[in-house]
Amino acid sequence: MEQHHNSVTRTPLNSVVVQRRSKRKSYRLSYRSCLGAASRLGLTPALTARRLNTSRRAPKSHNITEKVDAAQLTLLVKTEWQLSYVTPLYQFRHTQLKSYSRQLSAFIAAEKQQGMAVEVEGPQKTFRVSFSLVQGLTESDDDAETVLIQIYSKPVFARQDEPQKPVWSGWLTCINGNPEYLGSLPKDFVCLPLFGSSGAEGLTTLVKSWFQQSFDCCFGRLEISHTSLQWLMALWTNCHNEYSIQHLKMIWTLPAEPPLQVTYTVNSEDAWELWGSVRKGNREGEEAEEKEEESSIDIEEVTRFMQGLQSHFYRHFRLDLSAGSLNQVSTALGSAKYNGRIKITNSRYMITTLTLLTECALLKMPI
Repeated sequence: MEQHHNSVTRTPLNSVVVQRRSKRKSYRLSYRSCLGAASRLGLTPALTARRLNTSRRAPKSHNITEKVDAAQLTLLVKTEWQLSYVTPLYQFRHTQLKSYSRQLSAFIAAEKQQGMAVEVEGPQKTFRVSFSLVQGLTESDDDAETVLIQIYSKPVFARQDEPQKPVWSGWLTCINGNPEYLGSLPKDFVCLPLFGSSGAEGLTTLVKSWFQQSFDCCFGRLEISHTSLQWLMALWTNCHNEYSIQHLKMIWTLPAEPPLQVTYTVNSEDAWELWGSVRKGNREGEEAEEKEEESSIDIEEVTRFMQGLQSHFYRHFRLDLSAGSLNQVSTALGSAKYNGRIKITNSRYMITTLTLLTECALLKMPI
C-alpha cells in the first residue's frame, strides 16, 4: 500500500506566487494565519477570489468498489466522521508513509510518557500507527491520493496473545479540488484539505499536533454551512431515480425561548416529485445540444427546492422554517450536521459528497 510512483506529480509544480524561506518562519506565518493574520500564501489570487460554486454537475453513480480496497471502503462508509480543514502540507511525501507510521507512533508514546491523557476506554498498553493509501478515490490529475491513518492498541490487562484493535481512524483527502488554487501552490506543498477523524479527542489532538510540527500546517474546525446542507439535500435527492433515498429528514432550530427543535421528514417520492418540478433539466423545449451536455444543478434550483419544502411545512403547521437554522440533513445516502459531522452510507455517491466537502474545506482555509 505504501508505493505510489505518482505522488510527486500529484502536487502542483508551478511556484509562481511564494518563495519559501525557512521552515521555522513559514510555520510562524501559518500559525498566525490560523489566528486571522495574513501570510504570504494568503496573497494567492486563486484563493482570495474563491466562493462556493453556484452550479455543479449532477451526481453520478461511481462503482468505486472495483478500485478501492474493500476493508478501507467499509471503514469510510460505516463511520461518522468529524471534519476539519487542513492547510497545505509542506514536504509531505506519499512514498514515506511507513516512516510516518513509525514517527507518529513514537510521538504518541513520548506524549503519553509525559503525562498526556490518551486513554481509550481505559488505560492502553501501547499504540501502533498505520498510514496507508486509499487508491481509487482521486477524480482529477490535480488531486493528491487520499491517505488513511489508523491507530491500534489493546488494554493494559489484555491477554498477551490478544491482537491490537483499531481505536482511532482518520483520513486526509482532496476530491476534485479547485485547479486554479491547487496550481498556484509552490511545488513543495501537497494539498489534502479535508480531514476526517473518528475516535478519542485526545488522540485526534495528538495526530493534529504531529502533523502541524512535521508538515508546517494547521487545522481548523469545518462546519457544514446552511447553504452546503441545502446542496447536500438537493444532490442526494437527485440520486433518487437511481437509488432510493428512502426519506429526506431535516432538523431545524427555530428562535424561541427555549429554542424550538423541529424534525421534518419528507417521503422520498414526495421529495423527488418536488425536486423534479424545480429542475431546469426537466423543462420542455430544451435545446437538443443542451440535452446532450452533462446535466448540472444551479443554486437557484436548490433554493426553490428548499422554498417548496418550507412552504409545504408552513401550510400544515404555520411555522416558518426560514426564520430558523438548518442543523442536520439525512437520507439513505448519508447524513450531515452543521457541527461538521458527516456519515456516508452509500459508496456509489461518495465522490459527489466528498467533492462538495473538499470545496468547503478549501474555502475555510486561511491560507
